[in-house]
Amino acid sequence: MANAAAQAAAPQAAAPQAAPQPFAPHDWKSVRAQFLLRPDYAHLSNFFFASNPTPVREAIAKYRKAFDENPYNFLDDNMFERDQDMLWRQVCAAAAEYTGGQPHEIALTSSTTMGLALIYNGLRLKPGQEILTTTHEFYPHHESIRLACDKWGASWRKIPLYESSLNFSADKAIARIRAAIRPHTRVVGVTWVHSNTGVRLPIAEVAAVIKDLNRNRDEADRILLVVDGVHGFGVADEDVAKMGCDFFSAGTHKWILGPHGTGIIWGKAESWKHVQPTIPSLMAPETEDAWRQERPPHGPTEAAWISPGGFFAYEHQWATVEAFRFVRQIGRKRIQDRILELNGQIKEGLARMKHVTLHTPLDPAVSAGIVTFDVQGYKPKDVVRILRDNRVVASATPYAVPHVRLSAGIVNFPKEIDKALKVIRSLA
Repeated sequence: MANAAAQAAAPQAAAPQAAPQPFAPHDWKSVRAQFLLRPDYAHLSNFFFASNPTPVREAIAKYRKAFDENPYNFLDDNMFERDQDMLWRQVCAAAAEYTGGQPHEIALTSSTTMGLALIYNGLRLKPGQEILTTTHEFYPHHESIRLACDKWGASWRKIPLYESSLNFSADKAIARIRAAIRPHTRVVGVTWVHSNTGVRLPIAEVAAVIKDLNRNRDEADRILLVVDGVHGFGVADEDVAKMGCDFFSAGTHKWILGPHGTGIIWGKAESWKHVQPTIPSLMAPETEDAWRQERPPHGPTEAAWISPGGFFAYEHQWATVEAFRFVRQIGRKRIQDRILELNGQIKEGLARMKHVTLHTPLDPAVSAGIVTFDVQGYKPKDVVRILRDNRVVASATPYAVPHVRLSAGIVNFPKEIDKALKVIRSLA
């Protein structure tokens, strides 16, 4: 059994590829055909690390070939020579279109983690101020907060938003946040979709509470709302720029299906001034001009100043444009409905099993593309192993109290959900 599992997991020679078919965005079979995912597996960990669709792979290959043929000229022409030719501006424009914001509000990063670190490390906190967050955040969010507080001499505090994720109440969670905010609270940090429970927090409602509490605060004490948004970004049909948060960090190599090692921060134009750059940028002419002229940069911080410098894997960063284009071709609302439908099938199937404890709310209004659960008598990692032996890709959540996690995306079909449920049903 172990050898069979190892053989199934090992990389195998790619089968000859059929001639590519024209992409039909409204046909889910055509959507699935854009990916090289092994067809003998039910890939139900779509939240994790994306398989790239055809146009993204082709863009990466095109840029990589150009770099291999003439690295100096290709990078200089597209990164430094003429402002209108800088390809990173196209990435910002594509991200802005998807978020409902403006290109100058976008900073480019390598991941959600990098984005959170750049935000928190750069916020000019004062001793005595605090960051309020929740007990439901993943490690990079908590650690970014801890490191920032150590640096600035601030403090931080965690609160639970619910005891039962299955019975999550948005109204009660909002009330807890309001009640926990103190006069010296400077930042509230939350996650849009919790990866350990699948709960989706209504960010616009959290932002409304903070806006109300900010009415009588001076600018230097205004509460800033920071969101880890990666597991809603590419799932929920919402404009990030209209949610009301100050900063939103998300990798684009998960639900956006973009190249690996890519991400964005969206920030309100007026909120960027509160952030001090951490890494010198290659996308901010003003900071480079200031260095050459031996003077401080003029004006408040801009998003481009926060985009880290140093040479990135530009063939990946620039190909992110094709990922945004791909998901927009399919349609944000259509993607949301498909993901909610498939994960609803998972939740409803699990809820009918007496030996399973479901942790994700059944209500699609407060959940998204992640479903977590436990199986009586089994450790989560054992369930994951059994599913893998049956060619279903699942995961165990990496928290202090882990759960089994399934996540269906636009590459999946109902029959794959049925296959996973059949395996779990057999564990009764």
